[in-house]
Amino acid sequence: MTARATSERFIPEAVPVSPSEAYAIQSGVVQRTGPVGGFKTALKGDAPPIMAPIFAQDFFASGAQVAVKDRLGVELEVGLRLVADCPTDLANLSLADFARLVEPVAVIELVDTRTEGPRAKDAIVKLADNQINAGLVVGDTLTAWSGDDIGAVDTKMTAGDTVILDGSTTVPGGSALATFAALARQIGVHCGGLKRGQIVITGSLHPLVYFPKGTLVQGRITGIGSVSVLLE
Repeated sequence: MTARATSERFIPEAVPVSPSEAYAIQSGVVQRTGPVGGFKTALKGDAPPIMAPIFAQDFFASGAQVAVKDRLGVELEVGLRLVADCPTDLANLSLADFARLVEPVAVIELVDTRTEGPRAKDAIVKLADNQINAGLVVGDTLTAWSGDDIGAVDTKMTAGDTVILDGSTTVPGGSALATFAALARQIGVHCGGLKRGQIVITGSLHPLVYFPKGTLVQGRITGIGSVSVLLE
């Protein structure tokens, strides 16, 4: 909480020993910071999906100027905005059922850590630190969506003169809907659970990259839309 308030990183003196402890830290920070505007998630093989809240106060509209201390990580992703509250009984829902709960959104995740030192890159530390999320830039929405799953997408992503993506790539895990469904089935009431209006981001379409202040970042996912942010 102090690191978030001061933008000064700290060296953890103790770290969680299990995902449940990391999630308890997430919940404690949410109780003091909330509300939650969405969640980031990722599938890691057969393991339960990773989940982390994104604070509503850290959401930005496309084209926003976002203050940067020195540099900030950026990731172009397929977001899924909930157009309805999740039902409580999810066990028998098909991917088509899950598709009716959401609409696709082009987003750029902003990434930064609150920690430093030898343990800062530990997976469990990142998980406790909301999977090092620093915000979400929300771009165009595909409102007339057929409900077909999103796997391979045509994309372009630039940061200043640097081309990060240009061409076809695949959503992590190969299915945005399967990633969303896995989170929905696991999350329960963690950090308030999934609610209408929230956005779930489904994993970066490229390796994480960092850029300094003054960089204009622009992304496009064909069929969904565009999103941009100026790191200032």
